[in-house]
Amino acid sequence: MVIFHHGFIILIFLAQLITLQHVLGSKVPAIIVFGDSSVDTGNNNVIATVLKSNFRPYGRDFDGGRPTGRFSNGRVPADFISEFFRLKKTVPAYLDPMYDISNFSTGVCFASAGTGYDNSTAAVLSVIPLWKEVEYYKEYQARLREYLGEREANHILSEAVYLISIGTNDFLENYYLPTGARSLQFTIEQYQNFLVGIARNFIVQIYNLGARKMSLGGLPPMGCLPLERTTNIIGGNACISKYNNVAKQFNSKLEVLVNQLNGDLPDAKVLFSNPYGILLRMIRRPSLYGFEETSRGCCATGRFEMSYLCNEFSPFTCTDATKFIFWDSFHPTEKANFIIAKHVFERSLGPKFL
Repeated sequence: MVIFHHGFIILIFLAQLITLQHVLGSKVPAIIVFGDSSVDTGNNNVIATVLKSNFRPYGRDFDGGRPTGRFSNGRVPADFISEFFRLKKTVPAYLDPMYDISNFSTGVCFASAGTGYDNSTAAVLSVIPLWKEVEYYKEYQARLREYLGEREANHILSEAVYLISIGTNDFLENYYLPTGARSLQFTIEQYQNFLVGIARNFIVQIYNLGARKMSLGGLPPMGCLPLERTTNIIGGNACISKYNNVAKQFNSKLEVLVNQLNGDLPDAKVLFSNPYGILLRMIRRPSLYGFEETSRGCCATGRFEMSYLCNEFSPFTCTDATKFIFWDSFHPTEKANFIIAKHVFERSLGPKFL
């Protein structure tokens, strides 16, 4: 078994990045984040929704051991990517009252757990729809220009890296719900095309607002999330192939979209960042990464719990989350988030934007 020394690997990787950036010079002044719970750093804390994680044991391995609203035991991929770009170790949530515009000049997160491309997905759990994330971004732009001046603010907005991680909820928390109306309106391919159209409009919209360096994230192997495996009783709690195939098909469509956008938008650099392969490799060959458990989360039984069902009163929560790929039944641990972020950074973000 290969033992994965989490902190040591981070230090080595950051040392390599510092050397690279000393040679090339840093070109990224800020990280700006849109999306869902995969990158939400605390916006859901202050909205009227049941989908929250600002309580223990969430955040138990975060700095100070405090819950922040991140759906993990520690940091999420956007935080690590910010650090890899030699910015702050964490990306603050735009709606968090602890922060103001001075904290947002090097990074800001508009993401909301439970949201999707489709407005009807956000309505399921009363979270922030994607269009509202854009409205908050517009407000942020005005505040940044007032704080730094037009010239400096425009430099940050045009040179920042925009991370977009969204889409899983559109399928698992909307289309495939027994009560989901979208499955009556669309075939699965029609729905994928519908979402791709929204993704295109979104990227064009933030491009017109000044974004130039954009990373569009793909879907994970969502049939392997513990919550989905728990429901697959007939299949022996294996990964649900149908959901994984949908994720791969949708990712292929996003790749085509990215190629089109790079041809259509002058001076834009749009990347497709795909977490599918690296997460599936972790699940299939966990010992290579120092994991021992792949089919359930660390919190509670790890089979179906997340948000309020994952709480400090559960007697079953694991003591060492580094052995688990998943923290709760839907979201990766900090260690898995680091591996995903490192993979995406090395394969696409770093070479393209440094």
